[in-house]
Amino acid sequence: MLVIAAHRLKSLTVLKSFCLCAGVGLLLLLTGCASSPSVQSRSPFIGKASFEITPAQAADLTIYALGLVGTPYRYGGNTPESGFDCSGLIGYVFKARTGIVPPRTVSQLSEWGQSVARVDIRSGDLIFFGDGHAGIYVGDNRFVHAPSSGGDVRLDSLNSKYWSAQRLAYRRP
Repeated sequence: MLVIAAHRLKSLTVLKSFCLCAGVGLLLLLTGCASSPSVQSRSPFIGKASFEITPAQAADLTIYALGLVGTPYRYGGNTPESGFDCSGLIGYVFKARTGIVPPRTVSQLSEWGQSVARVDIRSGDLIFFGDGHAGIYVGDNRFVHAPSSGGDVRLDSLNSKYWSAQRLAYRRP
Protein backbone atom coordinates (compact mmCIF):
# COMPACT_ATOMS: atom_id res chain seq x y z
CA MET A 1 0.00 0.00 0.00
CA LEU A 2 2.84 2.40 0.88
CA VAL A 3 4.52 1.63 -2.48
CA ILE A 4 1.33 2.54 -4.39
CA ALA A 5 0.95 5.82 -2.47
CA ALA A 6 4.59 6.76 -3.14
CA HIS A 7 4.15 5.96 -6.85
CA ARG A 8 1.02 8.18 -7.04
CA LEU A 9 2.81 11.00 -5.21
CA LYS A 10 5.72 10.79 -7.66
CA SER A 11 3.29 10.85 -10.62
CA LEU A 12 1.55 13.94 -9.24
CA THR A 13 4.88 15.70 -8.71
CA VAL A 14 5.93 15.00 -12.31
CA LEU A 15 2.52 16.21 -13.57
CA LYS A 16 2.76 19.44 -11.55
CA SER A 17 6.29 20.08 -12.87
CA PHE A 18 5.13 19.52 -16.45
CA CYS A 19 2.15 21.87 -16.02
CA LEU A 20 4.39 24.55 -14.50
CA CYS A 21 6.90 24.29 -17.37
CA ALA A 22 4.12 24.36 -19.98
CA GLY A 23 2.55 27.40 -18.31
CA VAL A 24 5.82 29.32 -18.22
CA GLY A 25 6.49 28.42 -21.87
CA LEU A 26 3.04 29.61 -22.90
CA LEU A 27 3.49 32.85 -20.97
CA LEU A 28 6.79 33.52 -22.76
CA LEU A 29 5.15 32.94 -26.15
CA LEU A 30 2.29 35.30 -25.37
CA THR A 31 4.51 38.19 -24.30
CA GLY A 32 5.78 38.72 -27.87
CA CYS A 33 7.79 41.79 -28.80
CA ALA A 34 6.46 43.79 -25.86
CA SER A 35 8.97 42.18 -23.53
CA SER A 36 12.02 44.13 -22.56
CA PRO A 37 15.02 43.23 -20.46
CA SER A 38 14.72 44.04 -16.77
CA VAL A 39 18.11 45.75 -16.77
CA GLN A 40 18.69 48.03 -19.71
CA SER A 41 22.14 49.12 -20.68
CA ARG A 42 23.01 51.95 -23.03
CA SER A 43 23.76 50.78 -26.53
CA PRO A 44 26.64 52.20 -28.55
CA PHE A 45 24.05 52.75 -31.33
CA ILE A 46 21.78 55.10 -29.38
CA GLY A 47 21.43 58.66 -30.59
CA LYS A 48 22.40 60.10 -33.92
CA ALA A 49 23.60 57.46 -36.31
CA SER A 50 27.10 57.84 -37.74
CA PHE A 51 25.93 56.81 -41.19
CA GLU A 52 23.31 57.80 -43.69
CA ILE A 53 21.32 55.31 -45.69
CA THR A 54 21.19 56.29 -49.34
CA PRO A 55 17.87 56.28 -51.23
CA ALA A 56 19.12 53.23 -53.17
CA GLN A 57 19.87 51.36 -49.92
CA ALA A 58 16.46 52.33 -48.52
CA ALA A 59 14.75 50.98 -51.64
CA ASP A 60 16.82 47.80 -51.49
CA LEU A 61 16.07 47.12 -47.83
CA THR A 62 12.38 47.84 -48.46
CA ILE A 63 12.23 45.23 -51.23
CA TYR A 64 14.19 42.80 -49.08
CA ALA A 65 11.82 43.28 -46.12
CA LEU A 66 8.82 42.69 -48.40
CA GLY A 67 10.44 39.43 -49.51
CA LEU A 68 10.38 38.19 -45.89
CA VAL A 69 6.59 38.52 -45.61
CA GLY A 70 5.23 35.13 -44.53
CA THR A 71 8.23 34.18 -42.37
CA PRO A 72 6.97 32.79 -39.04
CA TYR A 73 7.12 34.82 -35.84
CA ARG A 74 9.42 33.55 -33.10
CA TYR A 75 10.24 35.36 -29.87
CA GLY A 76 13.94 36.23 -29.97
CA GLY A 77 14.18 35.10 -33.60
CA ASN A 78 16.50 36.95 -35.97
CA THR A 79 16.83 34.83 -39.13
CA PRO A 80 14.39 33.55 -41.76
CA GLU A 81 15.27 29.98 -40.75
CA SER A 82 14.47 30.50 -37.06
CA GLY A 83 11.69 33.07 -37.53
CA PHE A 84 11.63 36.71 -36.45
CA ASP A 85 10.43 38.92 -33.67
CA CYS A 86 9.98 42.58 -34.60
CA SER A 87 13.44 43.81 -33.64
CA GLY A 88 15.09 40.68 -35.05
CA LEU A 89 13.45 41.38 -38.42
CA ILE A 90 14.74 44.98 -38.41
CA GLY A 91 18.25 43.89 -37.47
CA TYR A 92 18.36 41.16 -40.10
CA VAL A 93 17.15 43.41 -42.92
CA PHE A 94 19.49 46.30 -42.07
CA LYS A 95 22.54 44.07 -41.69
CA ALA A 96 21.80 42.11 -44.88
CA ARG A 97 21.15 45.11 -47.10
CA THR A 98 23.30 47.91 -45.64
CA GLY A 99 25.91 46.15 -43.50
CA ILE A 100 24.68 48.18 -40.53
CA VAL A 101 24.03 46.24 -37.31
CA PRO A 102 21.29 48.07 -35.39
CA PRO A 103 20.53 47.68 -31.68
CA ARG A 104 18.72 44.44 -30.81
CA THR A 105 15.79 45.55 -28.64
CA VAL A 106 12.81 47.75 -29.46
CA SER A 107 13.73 49.98 -26.53
CA GLN A 108 17.23 50.57 -27.94
CA LEU A 109 15.94 50.92 -31.51
CA SER A 110 13.52 53.61 -30.35
CA GLU A 111 16.52 55.83 -29.53
CA TRP A 112 18.55 54.93 -32.64
CA GLY A 113 18.93 57.46 -35.42
CA GLN A 114 16.88 60.64 -35.57
CA SER A 115 13.24 61.30 -34.91
CA VAL A 116 11.23 62.29 -37.99
CA ALA A 117 7.75 63.75 -38.35
CA ARG A 118 4.96 61.61 -39.81
CA VAL A 119 4.80 63.82 -42.92
CA ASP A 120 8.53 63.26 -43.52
CA ILE A 121 8.75 59.46 -43.26
CA ARG A 122 10.18 57.56 -46.20
CA SER A 123 11.01 53.99 -47.12
CA GLY A 124 13.50 52.45 -44.74
CA ASP A 125 12.44 54.51 -41.71
CA LEU A 126 11.41 52.71 -38.55
CA ILE A 127 7.93 52.93 -37.05
CA PHE A 128 7.34 52.36 -33.33
CA PHE A 129 4.01 51.42 -31.78
CA GLY A 130 3.91 52.29 -28.10
CA ASP A 131 6.82 50.89 -26.13
CA GLY A 132 7.03 47.37 -27.44
CA HIS A 133 6.66 46.97 -31.19
CA ALA A 134 8.36 48.23 -34.35
CA GLY A 135 8.33 47.82 -38.11
CA ILE A 136 9.97 49.07 -41.31
CA TYR A 137 8.13 51.68 -43.35
CA VAL A 138 7.96 50.64 -47.02
CA GLY A 139 6.04 53.57 -48.51
CA ASP A 140 2.41 54.26 -49.40
CA ASN A 141 1.43 54.26 -45.69
CA ARG A 142 2.46 50.61 -45.35
CA PHE A 143 4.98 48.81 -43.18
CA VAL A 144 6.49 45.35 -42.74
CA HIS A 145 6.64 43.88 -39.23
CA ALA A 146 6.73 40.65 -37.25
CA PRO A 147 3.59 40.69 -35.09
CA SER A 148 3.44 38.88 -31.77
CA SER A 149 3.33 35.14 -31.32
CA GLY A 150 1.17 33.09 -33.60
CA GLY A 151 1.64 35.34 -36.63
CA ASP A 152 3.94 35.71 -39.60
CA VAL A 153 5.91 38.66 -40.90
CA ARG A 154 3.37 40.73 -42.77
CA LEU A 155 2.64 43.93 -44.63
CA ASP A 156 0.10 46.21 -42.93
CA SER A 157 -1.36 49.65 -43.51
CA LEU A 158 -0.91 52.58 -41.15
CA ASN A 159 -4.42 53.59 -42.22
CA SER A 160 -6.06 50.47 -40.77
CA LYS A 161 -8.35 51.06 -37.81
CA TYR A 162 -6.07 49.12 -35.43
CA TRP A 163 -2.69 50.61 -36.41
CA SER A 164 -3.94 54.17 -36.82
CA ALA A 165 -5.16 54.10 -33.20
CA GLN A 166 -1.69 53.19 -31.84
CA ARG A 167 0.79 55.67 -30.38
CA LEU A 168 3.32 56.04 -33.19
CA ALA A 169 6.86 57.35 -33.41
CA TYR A 170 9.15 57.45 -36.44
CA ARG A 171 12.94 57.29 -36.65
CA ARG A 172 15.42 57.47 -39.47
CA PRO A 173 18.56 55.40 -38.95
